[in-house]
Amino acid sequence: MKATEFRTKDTAALNKELLDLRKAQFSMRMQMATQQLTNNSQIGKVRKDIARVKTILRERGDAK
Repeated sequence: MKATEFRTKDTAALNKELLDLRKAQFSMRMQMATQQLTNNSQIGKVRKDIARVKTILRERGDAK
């Protein structure tokens, strides 16, 4: 997802998105450990999305 799409969301939606992304990242790490993950580039995309969401929350002053 692009940063502009994240910026249109409110804080509650961003926090939910961050939680969902972290769950997805955990799931992918487990799949990679058991060699079930076929597309390794997904992990990098999720990590960058997490960074984007955290950056936007930080800019707004809503970071935890």
